Amino acid sequence: MLTRGWLTSICVLAISASVFADQVTLKNGDRLSGSIVKSDEKNLLIKTEFAGEVTIDWSAVQRINTEGPLHVALEDGQTVVGPVTTEDGNFAVATANQGTVTAPKATVKALRNESEQAHYDQSIHPKLTQNWAGGINAGFALTRGNSRTKNLSLAFTADRKTMRDHLGLYETSVYATDDARGTSSTTANAIQSGIRYDHDITGRLFGFVGGDFQTDALQSLDLRSVLTGGLGFHVIKNDLTTLDFLGGVNYTRENYSTFTRNLAGLTLGEELTHKVGANTVITEKLYIYPDLSQAGEYRGIFNFGTVTKINKWLGWQNAVADTYVTNPPLGKKQNDIIFTTGLNVSFAH
Repeated sequence: MLTRGWLTSICVLAISASVFADQVTLKNGDRLSGSIVKSDEKNLLIKTEFAGEVTIDWSAVQRINTEGPLHVALEDGQTVVGPVTTEDGNFAVATANQGTVTAPKATVKALRNESEQAHYDQSIHPKLTQNWAGGINAGFALTRGNSRTKNLSLAFTADRKTMRDHLGLYETSVYATDDARGTSSTTANAIQSGIRYDHDITGRLFGFVGGDFQTDALQSLDLRSVLTGGLGFHVIKNDLTTLDFLGGVNYTRENYSTFTRNLAGLTLGEELTHKVGANTVITEKLYIYPDLSQAGEYRGIFNFGTVTKINKWLGWQNAVADTYVTNPPLGKKQNDIIFTTGLNVSFAH
């Protein structure tokens, strides 16, 4: 049976714990004690001892008092660090170097504890090895009997996105042979690859630079190199759909087996990514490269693909790429189409 002395000690400890915890007072007079994790302009998250994590409507918060330091992000771009108190609708941050910094609640854009601030800093300035997502696609077909063919298709995509930057890599290849007549003949041997870097200038406008490279043995194309740069605009940008329009200039060098040519041109394009349901992503790209050196000449590229997740790391992909050239080498066709399908092994880092 507890004595009065023990009961008094327990009460003192409980009161002391609440005194030294962060406290949030709501407009209706309710109070919560715990450890403030973070807040934005919509919600505040506090971790309490008995109720766990509690989310509070930011507009309902009347007063905050913290024992430890918080990172307070203000609308002018400044972030101040220190214990926080509020009085008469103003936040007072007791910083180590600037003294007490006072700001109205309406100018406070975010609160973060040390752990959340570290995660935020990492999202803005991640290491080059972080924030990668993508996958490897592989397909193989083999026939024997009345027909004797082999077909191998490979594709690779990798994307690294931060708050304001996007780095993308891709590669698609297909190789096929027909051995039905006793001698092997190549029926497809083409590779496409590229890299592009985007940087957001504003919430909608971004700049980009990139390079695309292509070989096609059956078109006698040893290597086509396209270096391009310009501006883009995010027409739609949300969790389900992104739609971008891009415009710029490019320098193209084409090495065919019989000749080489250098071209200066425009870059005009659009890109669409859309998530269908919980497991399927559709991607589509259309680019036109008008030749500024020869009027009426141009190249066009169209790409369309789908990836459907089977589980967390495995999926099924389909992709088609169509390249059109108005002036191919003599005797070669203007269109080249690559279709690949097969398993997709995704990765994220």
